[in-house]
Amino acid sequence: MNIINQPYVGQLAVLYEGHGDPLPFQQLAARLGVPLYQGLPKEIPEAFLLTWRDGILKLLDRELFKKGGLFVDIEPRSGEQRSWPAPKQDALAHALGRKTRTVVDATTGWAQDSLHIFRMGYELLCIERSPVMAELLADGFMRLAGLDWMQRLNLEPPCLLTGNAIEILMALEAPPDCIYLDPMFPPKRKKSALTKKSMVVLRDLLGNDQDKEQLFEAAMKAAGKRVVVKSPDYAEPLGGKPSESFQGKLLRFDVYLK
Repeated sequence: MNIINQPYVGQLAVLYEGHGDPLPFQQLAARLGVPLYQGLPKEIPEAFLLTWRDGILKLLDRELFKKGGLFVDIEPRSGEQRSWPAPKQDALAHALGRKTRTVVDATTGWAQDSLHIFRMGYELLCIERSPVMAELLADGFMRLAGLDWMQRLNLEPPCLLTGNAIEILMALEAPPDCIYLDPMFPPKRKKSALTKKSMVVLRDLLGNDQDKEQLFEAAMKAAGKRVVVKSPDYAEPLGGKPSESFQGKLLRFDVYLK
């Protein structure tokens, strides 16, 4: 697991609530270049807080403070197999391709697709541009490494790189079979009850992906066989007409073959 430290610029602080060793909290604040609060002050100017609760690194905003926070969930989503390797039966698996072995997820985010790809047995490299998300991911992957089935099968969690995905893709030593992109598209409606809190927070942290066209071009140059783009069903295909598409619930996977 490889974390390239980059200072976070934004409205974030680390919170130490007085439980356990304060050193990891101090180190986290130093890595991100953000304030550290020891105990909750009456007023917090920052919009987001990072803290460990129940042994899990969590991201809080004012709404989430008493609800437990957001974190990288390493458990399979509803409908996904718990076995390893999980059957390659859904739309994502069909998009990745039967002969694909190596996958790069260039827009990891909360890693729900990444972890599904990993559980299906692909060799996976994850890229995340946000230093904040990278810390949450590193914590999640560390918890993944400690699971009984991971240790029993002698598996390592996905490799994680933090930085500009366009630059990292251009510097890859060997082309992966597939590069997976899940860029953030502007929402269809400004406010939607269906929008998950995790996506709202991610959008607040990072904004919409303004460089997704450039990322797609870089992915097409760096991929060995194919690029897969996950899109909401209302969005135009990112790279023009795809070679093929696989439909999911309210979304689709566009495949661009080389």
